Amino acid sequence: MDSITRLIHHGYRAPADFDAPAVGVHKASTVFFPSVAALRSRDWKDKSAYTYGLHGTPTTFTLEERIATLEGGTHCVLAPSGLAAIALVDMALLRAGDELLIPHNAYGPNKSFASVELAGWGVRARYYDPMDPADLAARISDKTRLVWLEAAGSVTLEFPDLPALTALVRAANPGRARPIVSVLDNTWGAGVAFRGFDLGADVVLQALTKYPSGGADVLMGSVVTRDPALHRELLLTHMRLGLGVGANDAELVLRGLPSIALRYAAQDAAARELAGWMQSQAGVQRVLHPALPGSPGHETWQRDASGAASLFTVVFDDGLAPERVVAFCDALRLFRLGYSWAGPVSLCVPYERAEMCGRDWPHAHGPVRFAVGLEAVEDLRADLAQALRVLNA
Repeated sequence: MDSITRLIHHGYRAPADFDAPAVGVHKASTVFFPSVAALRSRDWKDKSAYTYGLHGTPTTFTLEERIATLEGGTHCVLAPSGLAAIALVDMALLRAGDELLIPHNAYGPNKSFASVELAGWGVRARYYDPMDPADLAARISDKTRLVWLEAAGSVTLEFPDLPALTALVRAANPGRARPIVSVLDNTWGAGVAFRGFDLGADVVLQALTKYPSGGADVLMGSVVTRDPALHRELLLTHMRLGLGVGANDAELVLRGLPSIALRYAAQDAAARELAGWMQSQAGVQRVLHPALPGSPGHETWQRDASGAASLFTVVFDDGLAPERVVAFCDALRLFRLGYSWAGPVSLCVPYERAEMCGRDWPHAHGPVRFAVGLEAVEDLRADLAQALRVLNA
């Protein structure tokens, strides 16, 4: 036999009893079968066997099980990003003629996907005020199939009464051939501050890009359920769309998971300290953060959550010229300008007032959102202080 053939078909197999803290990284497109009978009989959907790399490997199956445990669910599928996970849920559960309800403060790309792709497929999106359960109740119709939830709001950080909202969805379901499904984007809570299933959600989604990874170096999303039938709907659409995640990306999230509670608590504590300090600074009209008294949904957050993540949002005084807010953001040195959150580097994103469309935004300036990283709090405070001097110059 030629040496190259022998190299490709090498017979050595490493001993099977190796164990270590890190999960092994299994990379595969092709998966070998020992026989035709095995090829024809294996079923990957219950994680009892392997058929093709896209349908799962030991690495991705392990990550799915750990994310399901983090969220308090039983089934999980992984997607290439948080937005891909959102699109998966919409495409799996909605059909032409259906309606979905989205909170007006939801993650912007969620709304964009609904207004363009879903609208083109004959699905109508309607928007509700998440801080007013009666508004949601009034908008549920015979065509409603999906209700999105988000806590806290992606930019303005309102914390809704999730038990009240999910109870309304359940109350509308008796007698429906296709029950309404409530889906929570729990990227902010991360399964650490609260668990969505405990507050009544049917499906819980996360951008694993954020807290589970923690390194600002991977994109991934997850969709977790407790209902086997609902999971099967999601899983089969996931398969037909050809969604998959890379083994090395799964490895990075698996590596980040053991420290998620520690990182979440550290960033939470730092964000609370800086948000409270910013409230008293010249040029600042309001600070939005669920742990601050007076921030929308503060009392509900106190009741339902044990943590407050790493985000706070600042609204600057109406009398300031818009270019002063831009100068403030440009003057920051440790807070880098960039999207996302939960990585080691603190971030800042200024939103224009026009981006708050669909809402009654009562301020002259758009919000400026801060994501606190892992730097020393005093250094971050000093960075904000020097930028505030530029703002008020």
